[in-house]
Amino acid sequence: MLQPRICLRHVQHLRTLLPYSTLRTYAEAQAIDHTPAPPITATTTVPEINPYESSVRPEDTPEPPFRLRSYKPRTPGIRHLRRPVNDHLHRGRAYLPLTFPRKGQHIGGRNNSGQIRVRHRGNGAKRRIRIIDFHRNAPGKHTVERIEYDPGRTAHIALVHNNATKEKSYIVAAQGMRAGEQVESFREGIPQQLLDALGGSTDAGMIAAKTAWRGNCLPLHMIPTGTLVHNVGLRKGGKAQLCRSAGTFAMVIGNKDGDAGMDKEGVSGAEKEDGERQEKWGKKDLYVHVRLKSGEVRRIHKDACATIGTASNSNYNRRQLGKAGRSRWLGIRPTVRGVAMNASDHPHGGGRGKSKGNVQPVSIWGQLTKGGYKTRKKRNVNRFVVTARPRHQQSASKAKKKEKKEKKKKH
Repeated sequence: MLQPRICLRHVQHLRTLLPYSTLRTYAEAQAIDHTPAPPITATTTVPEINPYESSVRPEDTPEPPFRLRSYKPRTPGIRHLRRPVNDHLHRGRAYLPLTFPRKGQHIGGRNNSGQIRVRHRGNGAKRRIRIIDFHRNAPGKHTVERIEYDPGRTAHIALVHNNATKEKSYIVAAQGMRAGEQVESFREGIPQQLLDALGGSTDAGMIAAKTAWRGNCLPLHMIPTGTLVHNVGLRKGGKAQLCRSAGTFAMVIGNKDGDAGMDKEGVSGAEKEDGERQEKWGKKDLYVHVRLKSGEVRRIHKDACATIGTASNSNYNRRQLGKAGRSRWLGIRPTVRGVAMNASDHPHGGGRGKSKGNVQPVSIWGQLTKGGYKTRKKRNVNRFVVTARPRHQQSASKAKKKEKKEKKKKH
């Protein structure tokens, strides 16, 4: 394409208007000294630096005000589109060595014989599964390189690398985590350098002040009471299984160890056998009470892992897809109501109009859908649940309203 011409009589006038820095300049030849630098003969000794003496806790900045990004309705599909503002996310591709393609007939909700076992799934955009490190057994400092979007989960993930080995891995990002921060795992015990920085003290408060930081992975017995955690494990040496989705968290409400699980020799509880700890603390002291987001209080082994903070992307539930096509891109197929089907396809189908008949609401297989089909056995009680989550809140609120109405009628 031809470039627009500039009239020559205006060139001198333009040179007077433009600053000198914007004009084109040409490099000038400079003399370069090729004499080699004198060799360094004196040997200098670099003193060893303890990284825990100069470590600074990441600032707990206040959460920015919640914002949703809306778009000018140039098309009907973006008129109702709402997305949380996440400008800190990485805009490029994922780290390919830590991914593998998502393939197979299970994408459509089918089992190994091709029969549909999960309805309303299929198609969708191509994805690559990110390999997430839920164990976090590698000790030492890790630097956060970037925060990424993961299509396989609702929370964001962080790409970190080990400062010593330069090995990269993915972890679930904590709320407020940004690139450049330092995170660490203390599942293998407390490093000797940290004990030296604390003057050999094994006080629980002093250790927590240096370890219970956002994004760090610790055993539950090292976390102070009242701390919010996510990525909580269920057994000793196992991976994180609870509170992994966006915005979820749990709270440590009962920690029965008095000195962060440390003895006089500076050995952590994770380095001892279960038999020795049972003789010292008793069987009940091997568990920590944790309150989950649902309100359930659960007993979890004291050496199970937990990450400090809340899972990222807490405003995920406020997004609006805006059109049905975005659900199809996510691999979600349409859900058809039973009353809109024929009588041969659903128990609610058939008839004139939108009536399902004088029958209880049931599923497509004929099972009661509103609390009539019990699945939990009374004898099969989970012994790790201290307080069960509250159930039947809606029916309880209706009963309270009825009581208030009756009281008003009496008065």
